[in-house]
Amino acid sequence: MKIRTLIGIIIGLVLVNIPVQWVVVRWDLTYDKRYTLSEPMKELVGSLSSPLEITLYLDGELNSGFHRLQQAVEDFVTELDMYGDVQLVAGDTEDKALQAYTPTVIHERSKDGRTIQTTIYPYARLKYGERSMMINLLKNQRGKSGEENLNQSIEGLEYAFAEAIHAISKQEIERIAFLEGHGELSEQEVYDWSQSLSRYFQVDRGILGTEKGVLDGYKAVVIANPQQPFSETDKFILDQYLMQGGRIMWLLNGVQFSSDMLSHQGTTPIIALDLNLTDILFRYGVRINPMLVQDMQCLPIPVDVSQDPNQPNFQPIPWTYAPLLLTSQNSSITRNVMQVSSTFASSIDFVGEEDGLYKEILLATSSASRITGTPAEVDLTDLTILPEMFQYAYIPVGASIEGSFPSFYAHRMPPAEITNLDSTLKQSVATKQVVVACGSLARNEWQNGAPLPVGYDRYTRTQFGNQDFLTNAILYLTDDQGLIHLRQKSIVLRLLNDKEAYAHRTWIQTISLAAPILILCIIGLLVWCIRRYQYSKWNGPI
Repeated sequence: MKIRTLIGIIIGLVLVNIPVQWVVVRWDLTYDKRYTLSEPMKELVGSLSSPLEITLYLDGELNSGFHRLQQAVEDFVTELDMYGDVQLVAGDTEDKALQAYTPTVIHERSKDGRTIQTTIYPYARLKYGERSMMINLLKNQRGKSGEENLNQSIEGLEYAFAEAIHAISKQEIERIAFLEGHGELSEQEVYDWSQSLSRYFQVDRGILGTEKGVLDGYKAVVIANPQQPFSETDKFILDQYLMQGGRIMWLLNGVQFSSDMLSHQGTTPIIALDLNLTDILFRYGVRINPMLVQDMQCLPIPVDVSQDPNQPNFQPIPWTYAPLLLTSQNSSITRNVMQVSSTFASSIDFVGEEDGLYKEILLATSSASRITGTPAEVDLTDLTILPEMFQYAYIPVGASIEGSFPSFYAHRMPPAEITNLDSTLKQSVATKQVVVACGSLARNEWQNGAPLPVGYDRYTRTQFGNQDFLTNAILYLTDDQGLIHLRQKSIVLRLLNDKEAYAHRTWIQTISLAAPILILCIIGLLVWCIRRYQYSKWNGPI
């Protein structure tokens, strides 16, 4: 009987193990679901028709933090391979593909007091067919500790890979357009932003003309810092483009000023800037106010404080008209994005609260802000900052609006100049817009014939989050799969208190060594007692 039972058990185990070889079952028991892929990511990887090769260059003598990032990437790729053909390859730091990328240098202090310098390449290269793309795995945000930045990098892994996979696997390259004809920022002034967008899109520039469907082939349209009014024809073309599901990013100033007068004379008048867009934006649920915001959290500018013109003495003075805008951590666009630099920004208001549109603030001033109405004058000689004057808090400067928009021309006659006019749409399909009340936010400067990164301040040599914000905004507008929402993934950072751990290190070490031994002894004692009880019951007293 016993032999038959044993044979049955062996046969059962063999039969169970045969199908298990082809079935992989995993349970993510972590609180923040860090090992669980989102449904859009699963669908994206599952739709790949060719193998995806991922070359990881993060290797070598890594500290515990970067080793955690390396392990997170390897675990993530393993998870990807369950839904598609994904291969992980160890990269060589001598690879020519890395020559154009800056390595990260880590300075650490060893236990004997020596300083150790390690150079690593926190990059991964994705290759799909004939296309490839390099991604930076390390998100280094100013003002955050190394552990926080590494944790932020791990949080953003899924979105970084999803963004790259989507870009290199697209069958057709989508197009976006920068409008011209109204004094918008030139191609040189948005060069850095355009280069960033060219990884994902074909970037075109041009004027609107009079043809109704001139924008139909574009996924999104950018209106960057116009200085001249829009005609009714322009507004009609933009309105009908939006009604068909087009997406628009508005970067508009609320006031007009003269940079030349400010730099040469030290003063400039500020008046309301009339772009003839107030009515159409109001119809879409937002208003840009003709006023300036000032903020105590701002960029400094060099000002000559010397009384002797022959011996200039330039000192950094806070320039409250250049606020450093806070980014919302609740939005997929601005989560984990650094402060955004701006100059002469205005405020925005939401209107039509019951219009069924979803509106979200993206950029705002700090808790110490003020508003300057128009007309007024900006004077460089008056840089007095009185804290009691900055009584406003978190004034909105940028926002996203999503939903079905009513047409501005639902009850208006279309302009007579419009050609190819068949009908006028009165309500849009579900679509999106981004409105920012600061046109200069997208401008990059040039130095020695080369463009500087957008958001880079030459005086403080600080890089702000302008490019990340601008690029994320376009990716949000053009995203139909919900991949941008992967940026909302959050992993709880659980750090040891180094000071407390060092102070109680003897007790912690003792517990760590003694606890396992004690547990084993208790288990052994329980097993001995149970066996003694069983044998005494079956065989009588021992």
